Amino acid sequence: MNLKEYLISYKSMTKKKFLIFFFILFSIVANSQKIEKKPSKAALYSTVLPGLGQAYTNKYWKIPIIYAGLITSGYYVNDNYQKYNIYKNTFIDRVNGENNDQFINVYSDNDLQTLTSFYRRNTEVSSLLFLLTYILNILDASVNAHLINYDISENISINFIPKNMSNNSYSLINMHLNL
Repeated sequence: MNLKEYLISYKSMTKKKFLIFFFILFSIVANSQKIEKKPSKAALYSTVLPGLGQAYTNKYWKIPIIYAGLITSGYYVNDNYQKYNIYKNTFIDRVNGENNDQFINVYSDNDLQTLTSFYRRNTEVSSLLFLLTYILNILDASVNAHLINYDISENISINFIPKNMSNNSYSLINMHLNL
């Protein structure tokens, strides 16, 4: 199989995967037209594919926000991890006596240790932010499914009406709460 045949087969496989994904997403959205939404189902959808629970609850505008958070934090995890490995390996090489690295006249050994520690910490923080974004995606889908039928009407009132009982020596306050 030459490169041209491989690329053609890859394109057809990619189109098939896209069509399958689109069909699954469309069937979920078509089934989500019911008024009743299950929070566990929304959480499961968002666990499998971030943003799918938001599509299930018809909150499409949240999907780009979720992916922006995941992609951004994923980018920083990768970038910080690569820099961490560069500075760590350079420091290890210097400790082993190899002083022909790219930072020989730029960073001292102490600087390399500081940079290694800095980028390791940044990798960990970026990983936590990625995980937090993923978990918030699941929680958001579940909460949206819980609140899908929540009544947000303007008819919320409370009325206090004083009542005077004529045959008794006491008076009452009647309270009427309308939600």
